[in-house]
Amino acid sequence: MNPVALGASDLRVTPVCLGTMTFGEQVAEPLAHRILDRALERGVNFIDTAEMYSVPARAETYGATETIIGNWLARNPSARGQLVLATKVAGPSRGMPWVREGAGMTAADIIASCEGSLRRLRTDVIDLYQIHWPERNVPMFGGLYYDPAQERTQTSILQQLEALATLVRQGKVRHIGLSNETPYGVHEFVRLAEQHGLPRIATVQNVYCLLSRALENGLDETLHRLGVSLLAYSPLGFGLLTGKYDAAGTEGPDAPRQARIARYESVRKQRWGRPEALAAARRYNQLARDHGLSPARMALAFCYTKWQVASTIVGVTSLAQLDEDLDAWGTRLPPELLAEIDRIRWEMRDPAN
Repeated sequence: MNPVALGASDLRVTPVCLGTMTFGEQVAEPLAHRILDRALERGVNFIDTAEMYSVPARAETYGATETIIGNWLARNPSARGQLVLATKVAGPSRGMPWVREGAGMTAADIIASCEGSLRRLRTDVIDLYQIHWPERNVPMFGGLYYDPAQERTQTSILQQLEALATLVRQGKVRHIGLSNETPYGVHEFVRLAEQHGLPRIATVQNVYCLLSRALENGLDETLHRLGVSLLAYSPLGFGLLTGKYDAAGTEGPDAPRQARIARYESVRKQRWGRPEALAAARRYNQLARDHGLSPARMALAFCYTKWQVASTIVGVTSLAQLDEDLDAWGTRLPPELLAEIDRIRWEMRDPAN
């Protein structure tokens, strides 16, 4: 995997990134360390985490993922120089008072969260520090409609940028990014950075997979024209696009109990638990089989080869899953298969947006 540049930054990362939100919940620390070892052995140089991980978010596991990674880095001091390490500051609470007091995300919150991440990760600098979700009101995590009446903004985008700039000046952060953002948000962060001489965002980390392609309806043009790189998360749709739920569904006695959607009621209540998402996944998964591919390989290859994507974030719970995801790199989907994928999308749209 040849490294790719992130935005206009000097960060060069592998086009497959190891996502770590399962560490500390589905994946215990010893296995997490073996997964990190294997990823490094196989050439992956990009690790993504967040202060609120592991997922599903609970007070008891807040910061657990960063702590696990920090312990691994402490035991493997040479690894830090080989890696691009990304983490995120949580946005407004969303029912997680253990993340911080108050409903907003102030400049002081950004500074404090970064310092907490540095301590847990046991590192002096974060290569890519991202805002996990917008401070302002936007539809996200499956929300469909923007409602101006729900606006509760307390910290302007300029103030957020100034706080991030402080961290960059202090040498605690190298580059900044966003996550779960809209075209408006990306434009404002870039415009204000250029107007005020503040750090420019290098990346946006948004959901992108066969079940959720809304970014192709405008955000992709924004990123392309502004020179901001996309980090695509959930390429396998929380497991829906692996085929593991095709036979028994996501709930009930025959559902795969250790798989994420079946295991956690909180996940089933979100976009990945929608019946429409499962119905579309079954169509895509059968299409993959009809073309001699595993569902996971087709879904990953779709992300790996799209011009919109700089790096695809894969989350795993075993070494076998990691190897499968990495082995899918290099797969090319023929034009006729891509056309069939688009026909299914035209019919079923984006049920996990």
